[in-house]
Amino acid sequence: MRASLLQTLKQLRLSGLAQSLEVRLSEASGNRLDHAEFLELILQDELNVRASRQIGRRVKAAMFGEVKPLDEFDFSFNPSIKRKQIHDLASCAFLREKADVLLLGPPGVGKTFLVRAVGHQAIKAGFIVLYRSIFDLARDFLGDEELGQQDKTLNRYLKPDLLIIDDMGMKQLPRRSGECLLEIIMRRHENRSTMMTSNRPLQDWGKLIGDVPSATAILDRFLHHAEIITMNGRSYRLRNRSAGESGDGTGQTSGISEQAKSTTLPEANAAIPPTGSEPASAAPRRRKTAATKSASTCES
Repeated sequence: MRASLLQTLKQLRLSGLAQSLEVRLSEASGNRLDHAEFLELILQDELNVRASRQIGRRVKAAMFGEVKPLDEFDFSFNPSIKRKQIHDLASCAFLREKADVLLLGPPGVGKTFLVRAVGHQAIKAGFIVLYRSIFDLARDFLGDEELGQQDKTLNRYLKPDLLIIDDMGMKQLPRRSGECLLEIIMRRHENRSTMMTSNRPLQDWGKLIGDVPSATAILDRFLHHAEIITMNGRSYRLRNRSAGESGDGTGQTSGISEQAKSTTLPEANAAIPPTGSEPASAAPRRRKTAATKSASTCES
């Protein structure tokens, strides 16, 4: 390729075309392409490069952290997670309808993996996405409140076609976080789509947010057009632990490995019991103990 031609392409910012031009020239000569066919090929090369770069920029701006494609998710590990339901989300139809999505389930079943994968598919489909944990959201607003930049932060949360709020329910939120979340949900309602994940039942949200009226208003609007997906089963993170894995190098199986082998995580609504609740088995154990003591007394 002549240096003058390459310089011209750079000035026109046609770097994608420049990368493939020599190959396309050889292809045009070998296949006897006419001028229009050749022009269409090199212009499509440029468009493909620009689209790839745009996806890269949007993925970076989405702040996913680690993101894996949906086809790497092992749906056979937890059969309660319906492949068709998740792939329907990845088609982005709910985004076009401006609907919302809530994923409920105990820790480790793959909620974060799936919302990030769906978000990545949305970016590839041309949508703008922002991923934040609920703690990121609280820090963003409470930090910028001190700097007087709340409006700028709010616009950042209102602009994306899809806002993903992860980890709702990991622990109680800081003061006034409920007000921030409420304003986001109210302003996005029926205008933009929002996805949320939670490991706590909806009735616990008032305690988590620390503001029952705000939690009620949030759920009223968010669930209005929301699809709720409940995920149960074993921890997806622990799926690759081998049966004989040792936790301390002594040949003894670690507690977490033993739990991964023998324990199935509870239903989503029982992922973490509400504060102050008593385990279901506690009362029967007390009755059994009392009966044993009574029998001992009678024998003596």
